[in-house]
Amino acid sequence: MTHSAGFVDDYLAYLLARASHLISSEFHAVVEASGLSLMEWRVMASLSGKDSLSVGELADIVLAKQPTVTKLVGRMEEAGWVQRCDAPHDKRQSLVSLTPAGRRKVKPLLAQAQAHEAQVTADIGAPEVDQLKRILERMIALRG
Repeated sequence: MTHSAGFVDDYLAYLLARASHLISSEFHAVVEASGLSLMEWRVMASLSGKDSLSVGELADIVLAKQPTVTKLVGRMEEAGWVQRCDAPHDKRQSLVSLTPAGRRKVKPLLAQAQAHEAQVTADIGAPEVDQLKRILERMIALRG
């Protein structure tokens, strides 16, 4: 019996969502075992390698609403993982950065995330993975 392709079998949004779900769900257990929630991980990973980001920028990056991220940052600040300060150009805006404790907490997870990505993409090949990343970055830039 032959199966004809259904709509989602060739629908870009579905394929992206399915690939993201399959890849990220494998890593979620690692994050949760480290004592972080997925949103805490996303915030800390987003701040890694950056001096600071505004709460609005973080919300955009971690795909969450700004009030949700504001509350999350407050809890993470209480845990000692991040710190907030007023933006020099706008006192109404908070900038968030990792503390030394936050950097220590996220550092091993960053390495594990890179190893996980390498494992997931090993059968595809570096040139194609790089091309896929550039295409996705372009799509994000055009839609963002």
